[in-house]
Amino acid sequence: MSSLSCGILIRVKTEYVNPVSEPKIILIAGPTASGKSALALVLAEKLGGTIINADSMQVYRDLRIITARPTPDEEARVPHRLYGHVDAAENFSVGRWCTEAADVLAAAQREARAAIVVGGTGLYFSALTQGLAAVPPIPAQIRNDVRGRLASDGVEALHAELMRLDPAAAARLMPGDRSRVTRALEVILATGRSLVLWHEANMPARVDAALAAKVFLMPDRDALLRRIDARFDAMMAAGALDEVRALAGRHLDRFVPERRKAREFRRAQILQRHARS
Repeated sequence: MSSLSCGILIRVKTEYVNPVSEPKIILIAGPTASGKSALALVLAEKLGGTIINADSMQVYRDLRIITARPTPDEEARVPHRLYGHVDAAENFSVGRWCTEAADVLAAAQREARAAIVVGGTGLYFSALTQGLAAVPPIPAQIRNDVRGRLASDGVEALHAELMRLDPAAAARLMPGDRSRVTRALEVILATGRSLVLWHEANMPARVDAALAAKVFLMPDRDALLRRIDARFDAMMAAGALDEVRALAGRHLDRFVPERRKAREFRRAQILQRHARS
C-alpha cells in the first residue's frame, strides 16, 4: 500500500508509486483490467479533477463496450476528456493526441483542477513526458500502397524492404511487428529520412515527469487473469458482439485501429469458447 501524498491510499506495490506533494498532474498506467479507470474516478472525485484518456482505443466512439470506456454514468460524475471523440474511419495519431492532451491540460490548469491522465498506451505516456518526433503527415497514396502490400505480401516482405531502405529502423523492430514496420516504411518512403532520425528531433514534452505523481497498477497475476475473464463475460453480456457487428457493417478499411480491435475481440471470443468447452 502506498500514498499519493494527498491523503489517498492506494493498494499497490510501493515501487510503482512516485509520490509528490499536492500533485497537479497524476499519471495512472497498468495492464488491462488492473483498475486504472476506477482509481482515476476515485481520485477525480476526491481532488476535484479532470480525467484525461491515454488509451489509444478509447478515443474511438464506436466501440465503447469492448474498449472498456467509462460508462455514461461514470462520465457524468466528473469531467472526462478525449474519450469517444474520434470516428472509427480515422487513423488517430499519437501526435494528435499529444496536441489535444496539451489543450486539456491547459484547461485543467486554468480551472484549478487536478489532471488525471489514465490509460494503457505506453507510447502516449512517453510522448507526453519525453516528447515526440514531429514526422510530417504521410500522403494517402503512400499509406494505401504500403497497406495494400501488407495485405498481399505480408509483413515479412515489408520488413525486408525496410531493411534495404532504412536498416537502422529495421534493426530495432521485430520482423512480425505489423504496425511499427508499416509505420517505419511509410516514413522512409514519404520523407526519405529514417524514423530513427525523426526521433532525434522531438516535439517538446508536455508534462514535467518530475512534477507528476506516477502510479503503475500491477495486481497479482492470478487475480488479474480472473478480472480479465470477468470483464470479458461482462462485455459479452453488455452487447459487445452487437458493437462488433455494427462496426463491421460500416465496411471500413481493414487496417483502421477500430477494425483491428474488433477482430481481436472476435478471436478472443473464439479462444474463450474453446477454453471453456
